[in-house]
Amino acid sequence: MQELLSFYYLCYGYFDYLFIGVLLIHSSISPYINYAVGGDFLSSKQLNYLTISKSGQHEIVIKKSRFICSLARTKTVEEAQTFIEQISKKYHDATHNTYAYTLGLNDNQVKASDNGEPSGTAGIPELKALQLMKLKDVTAVVTRYFGGIKLGAGGLIRAYSNSVTKAAQNIGVVKCVMQQLIEFTIPYNRLDEVNHYLNENKILIDNQIYTTDVTIKIFLDLDQITQVEEDLINLLSGKVDFKKIDQRFNEIPVTNLNFHEQ
Repeated sequence: MQELLSFYYLCYGYFDYLFIGVLLIHSSISPYINYAVGGDFLSSKQLNYLTISKSGQHEIVIKKSRFICSLARTKTVEEAQTFIEQISKKYHDATHNTYAYTLGLNDNQVKASDNGEPSGTAGIPELKALQLMKLKDVTAVVTRYFGGIKLGAGGLIRAYSNSVTKAAQNIGVVKCVMQQLIEFTIPYNRLDEVNHYLNENKILIDNQIYTTDVTIKIFLDLDQITQVEEDLINLLSGKVDFKKIDQRFNEIPVTNLNFHEQ
């Protein structure tokens, strides 16, 4: 993956500012394109996105230069800017505090800064690294303490992009999956077979409430709902009713570091 990133940046780095301009224009006219097409709401898979599991830092050293990548989950430009200012203040004595952020499911807001490094060698590679990993709502600040050895344009591009990639891998990535919370009630004598079905199909159980009967709350991907309801109706001989409560994103850890296949 590192070789792919480096080759990409070396070939296309000088066209990135034009690319960002196109992204910003696109996002200004269609910020909600991911949510509906032709009036139809999209499925869970189309709404899913990847992000970092938590805020964190990771450091690499290249030819005596320290590259400290700080990552944070940010939903708004204001949150991103606040984080950038915090890190820049913390490392005020650094040679450079470069940054990049991407916000929104469709990269609705993106920005990058080289902070004094040669144009296109820092912020843009960081942004590309985030986008190639398909990470959303993330701000990256890469702090550099110069070690006395110049890296050249290609070396800087690789250093800044690798700093972001390795930080994300070190901190951890989660898949945020849009799911529907569904509630249904069954008699006690059917609990074992229902639990067996839910476990076999790896369905997330939110809660089980025991009174005169058992009320079960489960989370389902939006495109799972019809099939699971049909299965449970057949399993319980039609003696079950479902109540849809609310929808939310649930976070699932990503263990496969080949982000492009998530």
